[in-house]
Amino acid sequence: MGYQEIKVLKQSEKSKVQIVKEQGSGQLLVRKTLQGRHSLYQKLQTLSHPYLPLVYEVSIEDESTIVLEEYIEGRTVGSIELSEKQCRIIVKELCDVLIFLHEKGIIHRDIKPSNILLAKDGHIRLIDFDAARMPKKEAEQDTELLGTKGYAPPEQYGFSQTDERADIYALGVTIKQLLGSRAGKRRYRSCLSKCTNLNPDKRYQSVRQVKKAFFGVFRMRAGIFFAAAAVLTAVVLWNALPSSMGAKDDFQSDGSETDLLVLPAPADAHWDGETGIGYWGCVFESGVGDDQRYDWRLYRRDTESPPDLEKDAWEREGTMRGNVWWTRDGTELGTAGEAYFCTSFSDEFWDNGFYYFAVRASGDGITYVDSPFTLSDAFVFTGKDAPELPAPEGLYWAAKETDESRWYFGAFTNWDDYEDKDVVDVYVYNEAGEYIMNTMVSKGFLLDSEWPGVRIRQEFVGEPGETYRFALQVHTSRPNEYKSSPSVSSYPEEKYLSPPFTVPNPLE
Repeated sequence: MGYQEIKVLKQSEKSKVQIVKEQGSGQLLVRKTLQGRHSLYQKLQTLSHPYLPLVYEVSIEDESTIVLEEYIEGRTVGSIELSEKQCRIIVKELCDVLIFLHEKGIIHRDIKPSNILLAKDGHIRLIDFDAARMPKKEAEQDTELLGTKGYAPPEQYGFSQTDERADIYALGVTIKQLLGSRAGKRRYRSCLSKCTNLNPDKRYQSVRQVKKAFFGVFRMRAGIFFAAAAVLTAVVLWNALPSSMGAKDDFQSDGSETDLLVLPAPADAHWDGETGIGYWGCVFESGVGDDQRYDWRLYRRDTESPPDLEKDAWEREGTMRGNVWWTRDGTELGTAGEAYFCTSFSDEFWDNGFYYFAVRASGDGITYVDSPFTLSDAFVFTGKDAPELPAPEGLYWAAKETDESRWYFGAFTNWDDYEDKDVVDVYVYNEAGEYIMNTMVSKGFLLDSEWPGVRIRQEFVGEPGETYRFALQVHTSRPNEYKSSPSVSSYPEEKYLSPPFTVPNPLE
């Protein structure tokens, strides 16, 4: 088969990258002629992922390698002015493809904005695997010292063998570049600082950890909105903070991939009385295994007339994921035929009126695309001028020994000020005032569990010698009667902070 050269994209002593047209079919391809034996491209030829270009052919002869791969029409993310929301979507997709590669034993070693294309379908493609390698157990350092200055970590210059932590370093630098001045926001600083630590042992040890830290994953008991009598056992994760939305055509997946299946829409989206809690039917095909994922949007109307999902802009949105479901009234664990997810929107209401939420099941981008949105009934909000719940008082650290580890709790003393369905939210900060994590559980769950406060997982506050503080906010389950207690989502006033706690050394 012959090829006509269309354009040379890059040329050096070691490589030549061209756009070529296949004679006969007229298909555009990328042809790489590389010096040396790049057998990793043969591995890539066997792999398929929506954020990787397809590798069609690999030919290795003597000391040269020729690769034919998919031509992706698009622009590098470093050449585009991105909104913060676009940056976050790109970071999520980049994390997803790196998780996939690392699970296959492939280290990219040249993560940077110019190697990330934003294709016309709205999704990224990670390109240029010329520096990639698969770690060897017996090697002390890399045989070839490749990478891009400013993005490659110290170990990539011969100090030791690189592993996935080298990609984590470059990922951190890349995210900083994409966010620009926004990288200085409190919600990102701690994550990016840990990604780019010069010592690989002090970085995140997997991209899954990076993704969880970057998106501010809330660890949250599924039954937080229900009475103490409910059976509350498994964990629900929120992986994005709600954000205000200005326009309907913001950058996002539109489910246009014709080769993937469309998820069914969640059924029976509805409000739970006047609690501000929304329910919808589970879509078990979403997410991975039992870890389902959903996107929601919130609409406010002056009248009870519902919004038009095709035309009307939503005001706020967020995401939810987890592995627990409930019956329609939330009193007990459901079964696959009657299973529901839920979340509270009480802190999202901003003015009196009629509120609707729309929810869709999130596709994995590999087998499924997002479902259509389902619209709820109306919730009548009248609590714009309602008083705040009192702030939690008498904050203190509590600990509980288990068979495997020590559990830490953010505790408080004024329990009687709250109802069982009110949600206690703990925010944890390090000594420098940087946000670490937050967790939400209902007062009812705390009573059932006989916990002194909200559990703060040791993986977040387990570094011996490190000092931490926490603040508490209580989210209302009665939005027409009370607002939530004062917000502590950014570093709070001293009066809302707990005493400092320094993690003890287990050997002392």
